[in-house]
Amino acid sequence: MNIPNSLTLIRILLIPVFIVVFYLPYKWSHLLAAAVFTLAAVTDLLDGYLARKLGQISKLGAFLDPVADKLMVAVVLVLLVQQHPSIWLALPAAVIIGREITVSALREWMAELGARRKVAVSFWGKFKTVLQMIALILLIYREPLFGLPIYETGMVALYIAAILTLWSMLQYLYLAWPELSSKKNINP
Repeated sequence: MNIPNSLTLIRILLIPVFIVVFYLPYKWSHLLAAAVFTLAAVTDLLDGYLARKLGQISKLGAFLDPVADKLMVAVVLVLLVQQHPSIWLALPAAVIIGREITVSALREWMAELGARRKVAVSFWGKFKTVLQMIALILLIYREPLFGLPIYETGMVALYIAAILTLWSMLQYLYLAWPELSSKKNINP
């Protein structure tokens, strides 16, 4: 176990903590839930950076990091849609979760073909993740701050993140298309 993997495990352990805090019946629970999610987002930024900086890149970390990210984001999106059920929130949530499932499956399939590097994380994927995290923090916090419409700003950021989500997925599919459209036989 190294520092980056420990941060990833902390992010996974923060998921049930986030759920409990999200449902606390106190006026300030949304502030604490936003703080818990922010901590998880910071660990996401730190674990990859530290793995490269400290030379502690591992197979376990390469597996756990994207799993932790997708679990946390999916849980937050589901809870937000449950709290504010509307098509306007459900639509970008479905796009984001659907993209994560699609790209994960694509990467797994490309890895089986020995072409995983063709669908490695891109700049747009990283940018989308940062914007998505900011959007989710704003949506969780939800209260106006210094007169600024935090929830509405979070919704705009979530829609931009959803558009970037689709864009990055299309990029990955384009890069994988030669393998996807190949007429080679696949062994079952």
